[in-house]
Amino acid sequence: MKKVSLIVGFFFTCLLLFGFAHEASASIAVYRLYNPNSGEHFYTPLLAEARHLRSVGWREEQIGWFAPDLHAGAPVYRLYNPNAGDHHYTLNSYEVAHLKSVGWRDESYAFVSAGPNQVRVPIYRLYNPNAKAGAHHYTPDSNERDHLVKVGWRSEGIGFYAETAE
Repeated sequence: MKKVSLIVGFFFTCLLLFGFAHEASASIAVYRLYNPNSGEHFYTPLLAEARHLRSVGWREEQIGWFAPDLHAGAPVYRLYNPNAGDHHYTLNSYEVAHLKSVGWRDESYAFVSAGPNQVRVPIYRLYNPNAKAGAHHYTPDSNERDHLVKVGWRSEGIGFYAETAE
């Protein structure tokens, strides 16, 4: 009987120590970079991609926000316009299909959006009607959003959600 109690105790100890580790999600940093030649902002969770862009002239603007880990939210797709050299980020599969039909390249998903059952921070999507490239901008900062709207950008509401902005 003592042996059974010991085994049961060991099982529950392991469950407490290791069983819940898969439940917790790790936040993923989304790096924000700026191209001073085109005016485009670029967002990536890949440090190697951010470092490469920095090495070819993009300006690092630190971390834009933190996304949930790849299994904890809805995919945010990244598309590339080879004619304008512009990237676009969206949750909307219909928008992805439309942009692909007019020549944009689907680069799969860049990161994920926090879901409705998670703590989440809105990432605002803005559009610059005067830009040929870098026409969209994404930010968790409502002050940045408000400033851009004041200088002529159009607010397109919430594009997706971060897990945290810090």
